[in-house]
Amino acid sequence: MHIVVCIKQVPDTKNVRIDPDTHTLVRQGVESIINPFDLFAVEAALQIKDSMGARVTTITMGPPQATEALRDTLALGVDDAVLLCDRAFAGADTWATSTTVSAAIRKMGDVDIVLCGKQAVDGDTAQVGPEVATLLDIPYATFVKKIEMLDGSHLKAVRQTDDGVEVWKLPMPSLLTVIKEIGEPRVPSLRNKMRAKKAEIPNWGAADLGLDPDSVGLRGSFTQVVRVFSPPRRSNRIQIEGSVEEQAEQLFQYLKNCRVPGL
Repeated sequence: MHIVVCIKQVPDTKNVRIDPDTHTLVRQGVESIINPFDLFAVEAALQIKDSMGARVTTITMGPPQATEALRDTLALGVDDAVLLCDRAFAGADTWATSTTVSAAIRKMGDVDIVLCGKQAVDGDTAQVGPEVATLLDIPYATFVKKIEMLDGSHLKAVRQTDDGVEVWKLPMPSLLTVIKEIGEPRVPSLRNKMRAKKAEIPNWGAADLGLDPDSVGLRGSFTQVVRVFSPPRRSNRIQIEGSVEEQAEQLFQYLKNCRVPGL
């Protein structure tokens, strides 16, 4: 069994700053980390590997520095990793990103399960996983909290929904996006850290994937980020203190006396 986990290197959200002139994220001097939700996807893959045996490959699209994120997954117990790095990939929206990632998965050949985190903390779109599945023409399930292998050709996915849970039976290959309930990410072992440090990570560009440069990156994107900005601070905030009962009464009185335009 071969499991591919899609990860993304993102800025540490604790240190995100926005350039007031360019209105873009300031990445210089900001630590990059693996998207936290993707670590749950890695853990889900390793759980399957532990229980029934599987080869796990992580894949990411990004600049050369994203290799470090891949090495971090190797230190957790992942078997292989692939970096998708090419100037042609720069400026990609979710569709162009999915085009590149799906082409890489297709190049790998026999893949039984593709796992993704539910979303990335920098974009929060939750679109790449479903789009990759669409481009690969395979079934998918989102917000999965539990995975159970049924046989060599099907799996059971338990989905968390607003109304409870759903249990789906999916044929393989299939793609799943997972949530934190899938399991707490493990700690890397010293042995795997040493292996990750020495591992050779291949780099695939557009030519390696057989992709037209016009179909990826900024040129292949249907959407563009025009501006990123911090919401203006509001000065009319109030602070409610006291016991729960006192706070509830203060809030009730405040809302009762508020004048809502149009009402």
